[in-house]
Amino acid sequence: MIVREDVLSMEYLKKTEYTGCHQGMRYRLEKKENEEGKKLLATVWPEPFNFFTTPEEQKIKQEFSFDEDGVVDAIAWMNDLLFEKKELWDQAPKNWSTYQ
Repeated sequence: MIVREDVLSMEYLKKTEYTGCHQGMRYRLEKKENEEGKKLLATVWPEPFNFFTTPEEQKIKQEFSFDEDGVVDAIAWMNDLLFEKKELWDQAPKNWSTYQ
């Protein structure tokens, strides 16, 4: 389970994205700005590849408020996906065979 202490501070997120992984699931939190203001974009995808080499169709994204509550909500969302898509994360180590 991902806990709040696993993710760096809001001050860090204001400057750059944060990436991590847990049990076959990789994740990225980043600030996005649009006409509605600042949002926290959370993206998850199966290991083993990084954000840039993983095809878009394998990524799951969700936006949250860009504040402490948004970080907590994003972590809860990622934890829900850890259990909802457990088979996907369990199969992640086999993805190394797709490396080119």
